[in-house]
Amino acid sequence: MTADLRVLEPGQWDTWFGTLERAFGSTAEPAEEREFDRSVTETGRSLAAWDGDEIVGTAGAFSFRLAVPGGAVVPAAGVTMVSVAATHRRRGVLTAMMRRQLDDVRGLGEPLAVLTASEPAIYGRFGYAVVTDQMLVDIDTVRAGLTVPDGADDVRLRFADLEGSVPACEAVYARLVPGRPGMLERRPGWERKGVLDAEAYRDGASNLQCVLAERDGEVVGYVRYAVKSSWNAHGPDGTVVLRDLEALDPAARGALWRYLFGIDLTCRVTARNRPADDAILHMVDDVRRCGVRFRDGMLLRPVEVGAALAARTYTAPVDVVLEVEDPFCPWNEGRWRLCGDAKGASCERTTDPADLALSARELGAAYLGGTSLTALERAGRVRELRRGALKDASVAFGSDIAPWLPHGF
Repeated sequence: MTADLRVLEPGQWDTWFGTLERAFGSTAEPAEEREFDRSVTETGRSLAAWDGDEIVGTAGAFSFRLAVPGGAVVPAAGVTMVSVAATHRRRGVLTAMMRRQLDDVRGLGEPLAVLTASEPAIYGRFGYAVVTDQMLVDIDTVRAGLTVPDGADDVRLRFADLEGSVPACEAVYARLVPGRPGMLERRPGWERKGVLDAEAYRDGASNLQCVLAERDGEVVGYVRYAVKSSWNAHGPDGTVVLRDLEALDPAARGALWRYLFGIDLTCRVTARNRPADDAILHMVDDVRRCGVRFRDGMLLRPVEVGAALAARTYTAPVDVVLEVEDPFCPWNEGRWRLCGDAKGASCERTTDPADLALSARELGAAYLGGTSLTALERAGRVRELRRGALKDASVAFGSDIAPWLPHGF
């Protein structure tokens, strides 16, 4: 079919969102979650694919700002709410929506597009690649053992009202954003994401709780969590379900983790999304007791190669000519000269001979520093055309802190 793509009108939101829910096989969301989704939807950036008077495809975008290596916070389209009705699969609906969306993103001057995927394999053909990992842990707090940094005893912890503590928590979060690639600057309304607590999604756990860490009257960290009570023949066997833990310094971080380890009637802490280099891995005595696993987090694609590469800094001086292949966004194809260091960068068109050849997808995979160009070359995804160029570029693209997306969208 030739998709009839139209920008979503506010009055069509319920039907549009219902199409999305059906495609994901889910029933209606709890009212609290649904109202949040409605409130953050940017209808002017949302597309509906119509077949007659029926919506058969959905796609949206949020106007985000994303932290990149070097501390800049760069405009990025947060691709979201993508679905195609089961009755209309393999008829070009998704491709049409992705085509229109990336054209629109380019028109808005956003150099990057990012998304989280239910099925990552879908988006590779549109130039998206995984750029962050999320670490899942299931920590045996009885056996793992914990050593906290000096100064943890000087941190005051106190319970705080979940809603009332949002401004203090957001102030901590905002200070952390520039320091970790992949974090999103909060747009108005997105502060609600961290305190959504629909009972239908608790899986038997308590309501969400918040504890603030303070030093000299200043909030220097926070944790949000729930407790899932359980008992067995030997006694209490409860679980602390960690939602968020953020801190401005090692002592505050250690104090919050120690608090979680010591909650009465519990013997484990679980979390579904922690950074791959979380400090907890170096505070425990036995990492085998942490049940560490990894899964893909955020996917990214450069929409404007030159602007994207110039927006970040590089850990070592780099002067390299990239031969970029990008059939889905052909304006990116050709040779680009990237010159940069820890202070800044430029990336311009050139006719000079290429040093490395790669697609926009591989460029995106390496963009936040979590995947090395060397690893991609070993997989046959990058070709070195000038000896030595690969090593120099791979080092320059690296990041000393793992990129991480703290929450979905």
